[in-house]
Formats: sequence, structure tokens, C-alpha cells
Amino acid sequence: MMIPVQERLKADIERWVKKYGCERSSLLPVLQEVQKKYSRISGHAMQVIADHLDIHPVEVHGVVSFYQFLKEGHKGRFEIRLCKTISCNMAGREQVARQLENELGIHFGESTPDGRFSLEWANCLGMCDQGPALLVNEQVFTKVTPDKVHDILADFKKMMDVNVFQQVEEH
Repeated sequence: MMIPVQERLKADIERWVKKYGCERSSLLPVLQEVQKKYSRISGHAMQVIADHLDIHPVEVHGVVSFYQFLKEGHKGRFEIRLCKTISCNMAGREQVARQLENELGIHFGESTPDGRFSLEWANCLGMCDQGPALLVNEQVFTKVTPDKVHDILADFKKMMDVNVFQQVEEH
């Protein structure tokens, strides 16, 4: 029997609140866990978190909307963030940005229709001496060129195809 997503979400949040504690300081780690597992933070998730931490849902929403790495809307399985600092710009960021948009068929701030990729800007990835820098989920790529973009995306597409194939075989 399949458990509805909202029930799974609630159980996961309860588990994470037990792990991090039910203080206000646990808000960010719990939100990060929700983001990591569900690729977004829904209004329902914000309400459940607020209830468990005994804070107002508006406070939870304020944190979600403030931090660039947290998102209410749907994100792709692989979230790509390109650094937009001046040092990355001087190292060729614009060419890398255009290549990403062309290969994925989306613009920054969008996700691919199949839900595999999201494209976002990052204010700084801390790799100013190795720009342009790119972050895919938690994996950093430095000195990225348009040619490297093609290879990076191809690797993640393969990874996605392998995961889908494995899931089909398991059922």
C-alpha cells in the first residue's frame, strides 16, 4: 500500500525535528532536509514545520523566501547554479550561461519540463580564483567552459537514466 505524499512528508518532518530538536534554531536544518528529499518546500510542509517548532507559518515562509537555496516551487532533480560574481563574469560566465540555456532549453529561474534540471544563479560559490564556477546539487565544478558544460550535463543525464532503469528493474 502506498502512503500519500503528505503523510510521508509529515512523518519525515517529525523524524527531522526529533533529530535536530524542536527549537527555533532547528528551522533551517529541517527545511534543508525537506528541500533535499522533496526538491521543494510546499505550503503544507511549512505549516507542519511551524506546528512542530511552535512558530508562526509566516516565519517559516520568511526563511524559505529569504534563502536562495530554499525554494517553494518545483525544482529539477539536478539543480544547477552558476556563480554570477564579477570574477566569474571576467572568466567567461556569459558563454557558459548561454551554453547551459541552449543545451537545457530553459532560461535561468526555470526547470526542464521533464523535471530533471533547474537553472539558477548563485551570488557566490567561493571559487573566485577558479571561475566560472558551477554547482550541481552539492558538486562543484570550476573553470567551466562551454565544452565542459556539455560533458557535465551528459554525465548527469546518464546518471538519471541509470537510476530510472534501476527503479524499473526493481519493480
